[in-house]
Formats: sequence, structure tokens, C-alpha cells
Amino acid sequence: MHKSVMVGALLSASIFGLAAPAFADTELKVYISSQHQPQVWRQVLDKFEAANPGTKVTIETGGNTSEAQAQYLNTIMSAKDASLDVLILDVIRPAQFAAAGWTSPFEGKDMSVYLPAYAEANTVDGKVVALPAFADSMFLYYRKDLLEKYGIQPPKTWDELKAAVKKINGGENNPDLQGLSFQGKAIEGAVCTFLLPYWSQGKNLVDNGKLTFDKTAAVNSLKLWKSFVDEGVSKKNIAEVATDDTRKEFQAGNVVFAVNWSYAWAQSQGKDSAVVGKVGVTRLPAVAGGEQATCLGGWEWGVSAYSKNQDAAKKLVSFLSSQEASKHMAVNGSLLPTYSPLYQDADVLKAAPWFADAKQVVETAKPRPVTPRYNEVSEVIRTTVNAVLAGVTTPEDGAAQIEARLKRILR
Repeated sequence: MHKSVMVGALLSASIFGLAAPAFADTELKVYISSQHQPQVWRQVLDKFEAANPGTKVTIETGGNTSEAQAQYLNTIMSAKDASLDVLILDVIRPAQFAAAGWTSPFEGKDMSVYLPAYAEANTVDGKVVALPAFADSMFLYYRKDLLEKYGIQPPKTWDELKAAVKKINGGENNPDLQGLSFQGKAIEGAVCTFLLPYWSQGKNLVDNGKLTFDKTAAVNSLKLWKSFVDEGVSKKNIAEVATDDTRKEFQAGNVVFAVNWSYAWAQSQGKDSAVVGKVGVTRLPAVAGGEQATCLGGWEWGVSAYSKNQDAAKKLVSFLSSQEASKHMAVNGSLLPTYSPLYQDADVLKAAPWFADAKQVVETAKPRPVTPRYNEVSEVIRTTVNAVLAGVTTPEDGAAQIEARLKRILR
């Protein structure tokens, strides 16, 4: 009798154990910055959990800027902390994290399914070191109403933009209306400011980790931006203008043309905007005789090299960077897809009609130099651009300084 009760108790315990396991087999923690709509990513993670019983995913949020996120992750990774399994990284960081040994590569991943720039940005020394989360790039925002009023087409060259500004400003006679706002402050955006006309001349800064600096193209780039200030197209203190300053000025109705990222669109259509329904978005102009080029933004998913759940983390990242996830984030979070076909998807265009105009911009975007020493490269360029715009350095001296300093960094 005693024996049968014991067997029954064991049997009942095993049945209940099978029916309701106390713990998930695998627990993963994902780091997502607080600005990237973690509540919408949570919906994607819920889908992953439903398809993978026994796997539980939690989110850790932090950092409102790229710099703040990088600083936090640098601390975690330097300590070889295993608490984070998956990390969201600014597009400029995968090479840095891979070189430090902080992320695990993805074997045999077909990158051809993504927009080409993301395949390039996430591939280092032939290895895939991260997978795309969502796309972004710089656009030319313009006042559709003012261009229509003066019979002007969106400019395809910077010279056409100057001519358009002079015509509009002459007609409006409004001293508070700026022609062009862009990033002149010594921030990451100023690196893109420099690269836009430099790339437009058909030049690259780095190829396969080696410096390919063209001094003439660099002088031309710096001269172009300084000319906007000297000719009154941009305001005198453009060297103090950061990304969100451009966004606020344009949104307030005080700018004809603005260089900015995709986030500025939603803001320009919000209840606090003076330009709702008056905004156009197009590709950034080219230098005369050059190609139109833009700066790649966006964010990537990496797997921590210190994660104790490598296979599960890689499976999760593959799902987070899938076309299904990209569509969900486009429809529900207005985040630009990393898959070309989604820019024609009816559901996506219904939710965000402007994505139809964004596709050609994102498809032609170029990544900033892919190098483990990117932080140093960035610092050289943005401080020099700022000095030229502030009138402290000439374009010729600025180009010479960039060349000399980059040669030391990228030997």
C-alpha cells in the first residue's frame, strides 16, 4: 500500500511537471535603445516566442543617442558580461564590435536578400558580423508649397538648389526664411555632411580598410558647404546646428530645404508642425556632373560573443532581421525596411505612403567608412568640417588636415 501511494505521487508529479514546466528552457535578453520603439519590437518578439516554445525573450532598454548606447555597451562588453544575448547597434559600429571580439559571426548567411548597403556595412573581412534591424538614410526635405508657388522642380544638383533658394527668398522677402539647413556642428551628422558631395564626385574614403583619400574632392566638398554660408543660402551660425535643430527649424516653417534623416518626416506631419501637408522628400542633390549620393543610417542586430545561448540568439536575430519582422516594423513603427520589395508592399504604403519616395534614396545610400577605428575617423572629419564652417580653417587647409590625420589612423 505504501509503495503504491509513493508511485502514484511520483506519477502525478511527473504529469504535472510535463503539463506546466516551471521555467523556460532558454532565456534571452535583447538590448534595444529606448528611442527605437521597444514596445513595437515586443510584438515581434511575441511572435518569435509563439513559434519557439520554451524560449523566453526579455528586453533591456537604454540610451537615447548612438553615443550613449555605445558607451553602455562598451562597458558591458569590456567586462565580458554574459547578461545580454542580442544587441542593437548603430550601422557604424558592427566593424568595431567585431574587431574587439564582442560579437559572433553568422556562418553561411545570404546577405543578397537585403538592400546592398546593409550587406556591405555588416560584412567585415568576408564575415557577416551583424544582420540589419531597419534602414535609414539622409534625405532632402523641401517645402512642396513654396516650390509649386514659384514653379520650381525639386533640385537634382546643389547649384539648382542655390538657384531655387534665391528665387524663393527673392519672392517671399522673409528674413526668417532660411534656404538650406544641414548639420554643421561637430557631431556624427557632420561626417555625412562632408561625405555627401565627396561621394557625389565618385570618390571613396576607405576601400577594404585602406585609405583612398582624394584631396581635390575633399576641398570641393568643404568649399561647397562654406559657399552656402557665404552666399546667404544657409545661416551664418550653421557651425552650431545639430540634427534636431534642422528638424525643429524646418518643422516651424523657417526653412525651404533641409538635409535630415527619416525620423524628421513623422515629426513634420505631427500636431505641432507648421508644415503638415507641405513637405516633399527626395534624393539629395549631386555636385555638377556627379552622381546623387546619400549617407546610410540604420541599425543592426549583433549576437554577443559572451552569450551562453549562441544558437538560440542567432535564431532570434535571423527572425528579427527577416522580411516578416521588417514589414511589421514598417507598418506599426514607420521604420524603413531593409528589403527592397517592401517599398512596394500595399500594407506598408497604406501605413506610410512616403516610403514610396524613400525607396530610391535608401537603395543608393552609402555606408560611412567600415573600419574598427571609425571613432577616430569620425572625430577628424566632424571637427574639421565644423572648423571650416565656423571660418576658423580654409577648405584647403581643412582637406590637408583630414588627409594627414587619416593617414596616421588608417596606416
